[in-house]
Amino acid sequence: DVLGRDTVAPDPALMRRDIAGKTVVVTGAGGSIGSALCRQIFEQVPKKLVLFDHSEYALYAILHELKQKSATVSTDIDIHAILGSVTDKQRVEQLLQNMSPDTVFHAAAYKHVPLVEDNMFEGIKNNLFGTLTLSQAAIDAGVKKFVLISTDKAVRPTNVMGASKRLAELVLQASST
Repeated sequence: DVLGRDTVAPDPALMRRDIAGKTVVVTGAGGSIGSALCRQIFEQVPKKLVLFDHSEYALYAILHELKQKSATVSTDIDIHAILGSVTDKQRVEQLLQNMSPDTVFHAAAYKHVPLVEDNMFEGIKNNLFGTLTLSQAAIDAGVKKFVLISTDKAVRPTNVMGASKRLAELVLQASST
């Protein structure tokens, strides 16, 4: 309804191509979007699923959920939970060098508009500079696929959160090869 066009269903074959049997990192893995991504990625049976988040509780919750799910189905997915922030250059570089991911899904972001408006510097630091740090580390580590989870608020942004996500999109466009 919002886009004024018919719904385009996800293509499971396309998802499988970048996930099945591969090493996948999800930043912001404990967040609402990140955890939903982790559940969908788990269904595609990656070789290794690396959950990365700065919230200990959120990271624990999605790890616990996926470990329980793993115990009830016959899959041998190697799941790792890594605490850290996308703004920590050394931690991000270490993560990507050690895990050698094929695909990174970057969902780590501050997304609540009123909070980001009241904490502009932190919003820009996390959403823009965290994306820059992660994308540079991904290039250095030879990551094949990098997927940014953005927002409709990045289209003609009217607030700091939308602007920070739009700038993150531009950073990735500028660094793509």
